[in-house]
Amino acid sequence: MTIGQTPRIDLVPEMMADILFGMPDGQIDYQEFGVLDGMSPLELEGMIAMDGEHSFATRLASGDEIVSSKSRTEEKLNVLLKSIDGQGFNLIVLLCTGTQIDPLEKTLVIEAQRIVDSTVEALAASASRLGVILPLERQVRDFHERHAISGSPSLVAASPYSGQDMAASAAKLKDCDLIVMHCMGYSAEMLSTVRANVTAPVLLSRRLVAGVVRQMI
Repeated sequence: MTIGQTPRIDLVPEMMADILFGMPDGQIDYQEFGVLDGMSPLELEGMIAMDGEHSFATRLASGDEIVSSKSRTEEKLNVLLKSIDGQGFNLIVLLCTGTQIDPLEKTLVIEAQRIVDSTVEALAASASRLGVILPLERQVRDFHERHAISGSPSLVAASPYSGQDMAASAAKLKDCDLIVMHCMGYSAEMLSTVRANVTAPVLLSRRLVAGVVRQMI
């Protein structure tokens, strides 16, 4: 389940490769759903975040970035989740590290935000200088309103969708002793770029979530 549009060719194939590594072909069937699927240009315009509004950075099927309203996205996300709750899926995996959802009655939901934030919080207890890479500058300003990570991490922004200089953003965190790439849009290739510019361990959100999904099958 993405908050953007499907297919997420930039994300799902890489995650599925991690999930299925060493497993027989055909062990998992999956289906993609997107909050913004099927929307007209006018409807998409209505999803764009206004100034001062909490926001998400996500990807359209065209590959373009859209900065959507957190509240309007979550409203439609909850409706979509309830509509597929009874369709017989074993798991629903939310491919966003910033969503808040209502509980479902029939299907187990893997919430990327809870997995990433909890993992980082567990490790950050022994990391005196935590660095976090986020998609949008506006998310830097409201990070502590949205994420349960204690302390005062160093925050930088670099969108995985708009071609921003990932290396330059990573270099700002060169003095950190733990770094998290806090968006499911960040890829293994982007991880390599960050690691080339820092000495600290770097956590990639999609790999953390893929590891949990792998444990469930």
